[in-house]
Amino acid sequence: MKLQLVPARTGLVWVRLGVRAFWRQPMALSVLFFLCMACMSLATLVPIVGTVLALAMLPTSTLVMMVAAAEASQGRTPTPTLLLTAFRTGRERMRAMVVLGLLYAGCFLLVIALSALIDGGQFARVYLGAESLTQEIAESAAFEGAMWLSVLLYLPLSLLFWHAPGLVHWHGVAPVKALFFSIVACVRNLGAFAVYGLGWSGVFLGTGVVVSLVVTMISLAGMGQGVATTIMVVTALVLAAMFFCSVVFSFRDCFEPPQAASAGGETAGG
Repeated sequence: MKLQLVPARTGLVWVRLGVRAFWRQPMALSVLFFLCMACMSLATLVPIVGTVLALAMLPTSTLVMMVAAAEASQGRTPTPTLLLTAFRTGRERMRAMVVLGLLYAGCFLLVIALSALIDGGQFARVYLGAESLTQEIAESAAFEGAMWLSVLLYLPLSLLFWHAPGLVHWHGVAPVKALFFSIVACVRNLGAFAVYGLGWSGVFLGTGVVVSLVVTMISLAGMGQGVATTIMVVTALVLAAMFFCSVVFSFRDCFEPPQAASAGGETAGG
């Protein structure tokens, strides 16, 4: 495995490839993303450990979308069987993905816990669904401070885990080493990731403006709130799916491809 450096403009290429991969198989990828989110939502229903379990599933869900986007970019149709991706590459890598998930859950909960130092845990309770968000709470200086601290702490956390699922799955890297290699790759290609982030911000903002105009027109036409809500939910689902589809292309360009494809014939896009 060898780290590769890319120019800053490559960040826009990742955005474009993610969007293109999604629209090659929009229904299949939307369904797969929805199933990933549904599995995480169902996990939260498990007593006591539900939240931890749901958080631990995120790296695997990311990997599922990476493999699915790679399949779509190569002209194949992703199927729901990809939900079992982490279980089809051998017991050792499956255990590594479980460890990676638990590390993510622990780190994320630590970030949320640290935010309690500012507002006494109110942001944490709201975020985890233990307390409802009211206008008074949202306008609280302490709540805003806790929220921004969480955002700042989550940035390095996301860099740690950005490439980690792909490194474990395709390169067989141990979880802790995968975290190290992931953040090094992100930092060494910081320009590309900055452009990538700006590119997606532009996509989200532009789409948001268009959807807002459509929703306003629907409201003026008296078509009902239900239609407007459906449009917003579907748009959010599609945007999130497209974003996750783009992750595999950043991984592909940051690391030299493995010498042989992993079990099951899956590769990191092409």
